[in-house]
Amino acid sequence: MLLALRYGKIAPMAEPAQDRALLLREDLSKEYYAILNVVSNYDGWLLIVKGWSVTLSLAALGLGFQQKHFALFALAAVTGSAFWFLDGLMKGYQYRYYVRMREIEYTAYLINRVPLGGKYGDKEISAPRIDMTWGFKGYRVDKDKPPPDHDLRAEKPEPGHDGHADEPDWRADEPWRRSPQDIYSDLRGRFWWANVALPHAVAVALGAVLFIAAALNAPGLEQLHL
Repeated sequence: MLLALRYGKIAPMAEPAQDRALLLREDLSKEYYAILNVVSNYDGWLLIVKGWSVTLSLAALGLGFQQKHFALFALAAVTGSAFWFLDGLMKGYQYRYYVRMREIEYTAYLINRVPLGGKYGDKEISAPRIDMTWGFKGYRVDKDKPPPDHDLRAEKPEPGHDGHADEPDWRADEPWRRSPQDIYSDLRGRFWWANVALPHAVAVALGAVLFIAAALNAPGLEQLHL
């Protein structure tokens, strides 16, 4: 027997399922907070992109008036468009990390959920769930109508919609996964999100309007030339 073990003829005993779950929990936790750090870094990089967009677009607009060349207005619009596109690309890369964060939150719920009682009632709570609860906005104060009871909640928000102001409290619910359809839709429409489009859209619109107005010799812009 010992010789057989020594020369590898008998397979070692498999790890208990509980040990494997513990190892998975540790790996998920490490991955989650590593992703959270990457997401936070993306926010800083996106602010830099927006800062350069505003700086270069305003500089082009200012030079257009100073040098009396309205072609620089078009340059401001093109510059804003380029940074807008770059902002959207980076937001798409960041969003993919959000998808993985939600997957980890759902998986962690299956592994480590625990009933706590108290205001949670019979709900089983797990961690982490930063991405899931980020969209919770609370409720308006209405003296004539009490806030909805979280125990009366019949179903979770639809995938891709993190709750509505008139829904009961869903923060302690089971995390839900983002559907492939919602992921696709969000990635396709991310360029039109307000936090992506601004301030680039303002620079594009202002540059385009000034360029067209100067080309048509609008009042106050007659002295400008191409």
